[in-house]
Amino acid sequence: MIAPNEETMSTAVIGSAELYQRPPVWKRVLGSDAFRLFLAMVALIAVFGLLRPSAFFTPNNFINLLTDAAILLVMAAGATYVIITAGIDLSVGGVLVFSSVTGALTMAAIGDGSPLTLVIGLLVSLASGAAWGVLNGLLVAKARIPALIVTLATMGASLGASLLITGGVDVRNVPFELVDTVGSGRILGIPVLAVIAIAVAVVFGLILAQTRFGRYTYAVGSNAEALRRTGVNVDRHLVKVYMLAGLLAGLAGYLSVARFATTTLGGHSTDNLSVITAVVIGGASLFGGRGLMIGTVIGVFIPVILQNGFVILNISPYWQQIAVGAVLLGAVYLDQMRRRNSNR
Repeated sequence: MIAPNEETMSTAVIGSAELYQRPPVWKRVLGSDAFRLFLAMVALIAVFGLLRPSAFFTPNNFINLLTDAAILLVMAAGATYVIITAGIDLSVGGVLVFSSVTGALTMAAIGDGSPLTLVIGLLVSLASGAAWGVLNGLLVAKARIPALIVTLATMGASLGASLLITGGVDVRNVPFELVDTVGSGRILGIPVLAVIAIAVAVVFGLILAQTRFGRYTYAVGSNAEALRRTGVNVDRHLVKVYMLAGLLAGLAGYLSVARFATTTLGGHSTDNLSVITAVVIGGASLFGGRGLMIGTVIGVFIPVILQNGFVILNISPYWQQIAVGAVLLGAVYLDQMRRRNSNR
């Protein structure tokens, strides 16, 4: 008897995860909660625009929106994969800080702002983030420790390591060239930070929707045991998913240094919650097997637009937190209702 292998049996598990012969991406998008959420975002923009058109509908304000959303979007792209596998990653804020520290110290040690120095700093930040991601993946997949516990522990460990390395003092001698070209630079009037974030969302959105890696990611969240029985190494795939989330958190750390010209050690304590909120608002299910990158993009922008609009209208920013919390609860409730209906 011939043993099943990954190639011949993958169709079966994809079918069990309801991913075989799926409708085209555009049909799924138009019929998804993410598209309805997009309409809600447009309505939100219209409301703020009508209330203060001279302040909201300005090129500078839209530039601010793109810049404010960029770093969060990079982290949320990786978190989308994790949540689709029915996992969670609370460590992204700590990994961002650690990666920003290692990248900034590396560039400071080289001591110049040459393109090679900036590339080396980027590679160090990416490697730092990926290493924490691999650790998360191994502990979740191999040690079978719940992802909530693992990533909560590595969140504290990565932040603690950052403080030990720096002595609790932010690294400020960041190359001016990094701040000038990446942090405040523009391409055709669009912030470089936003261009990078959009590129990340597009690339990893296509990978999620159009590749075997994406199909396996959905299948892990839908029925990991069925995927394992086809011969696919589920543990290895989970490690890759968490490594991807860590890698993008490392990129976010590098972009954070570029934007703020310092490592901002204490400025990312709630990034993990913001990332998870954005992904869930965008339609991803905390129970796994469901989510689209375009939904994550919208989920990132809704809190950013709310915060921006409240500032323009001189409304207390605390109301923004209440509004985002209400939207998050509504998204989770709708997901639970959908699951109950599908199980009937």
